[in-house]
Amino acid sequence: MKVYISADIEGVTGVTHWDETIKGKEGYEKYAQQMTLEVKAACEGALNAGADEIWVKDAHDSGRNLDHNQLPKNTKLIRGWTGHMYSMVQGLDPTFDALLFVGYHSASGTNTNPLAHTMNDSKINYIKLNGEILSEFLFHTYIATYLNVPVVFLSGDLGLCDEANRINSNIVTIPVKEGIGGATISIHPQLALELIKDGVEESLKKDFSLYKIQLPESFQLEISYRENRDLMKALNYPGVEQIGPKEVAFKADDYMEIVRAVEFLV
Repeated sequence: MKVYISADIEGVTGVTHWDETIKGKEGYEKYAQQMTLEVKAACEGALNAGADEIWVKDAHDSGRNLDHNQLPKNTKLIRGWTGHMYSMVQGLDPTFDALLFVGYHSASGTNTNPLAHTMNDSKINYIKLNGEILSEFLFHTYIATYLNVPVVFLSGDLGLCDEANRINSNIVTIPVKEGIGGATISIHPQLALELIKDGVEESLKKDFSLYKIQLPESFQLEISYRENRDLMKALNYPGVEQIGPKEVAFKADDYMEIVRAVEFLV
C-alpha cells in the first residue's frame, strides 16, 4: 500500500500564534517538533495498517519544517516547493492508494482557528468555490478526487474536522484543538500522537470505497483580495471577471482549470 501524507502546522495541537509557525520566531522550534511527531504518529499508524511506501509532503511555509531523521525509514520526504500547481500535494498521482492530512486548519473567513487562512493570508481575504468558503483541505481533497485517490484521514482543528465529515462522514478525523477567537483549547500533545496513530490505522483498514467523493459538475471560483493592485493583476488572467470592489470570479467545468487558476491568482 502506497500512502501520501500532507502536513501543515497551524492545525497541530497547541499552535495558537503566528510566531509559533515562523522559523526564527519564539515557539517555532517547539511546534515544528510537535508537527514532526504528529507526522511520525501518522506514519506509524500507516505502517500498522500495512503501508510499505509512505510519501510525506512538508506543506508549511518554506516546506522545510519536518525532521526526516525522526520518521520511519520507508518514508520519502518532499521538502521545498517544485512550483507545481498541486501545491500542498505536489507529487500525488493515481499510483497512491490513499491521501492523509495532518496538522491542517480552518479556512479564511471562518472563526474556528485563530490562524485560519487559505493559501496566502497576506494577499487573500477569502476564496470561495461554488459559493462556499474554500479551505486548503477541500482544495487539495478535490485534486485527490480528480486523481481517484481517496482521502481517508484528517487531523487538525475541530472546525475543519467538522467540514471534512460534512463532505464524507467516513473520513476519520482527529480534532486536536478548538479555536475560539484568538485562543485555542488543545488536547495534550502525547494524547494527540496516540489518537493520530490509531486514527490513521483505522482509516487505512476501512473499505476505501466508503471514502468516495463526487466532484461538482461545474465550478465557480471567487477570490477576495486585500489590495486593489492584486485584483487588477488578476483581471489579466483569461476568463477572470470582476464581481465586486476587490472580488473576482472564474468559471470552469474542469477542476484542473480551477487548480491552474488558483496557482496564478493566489
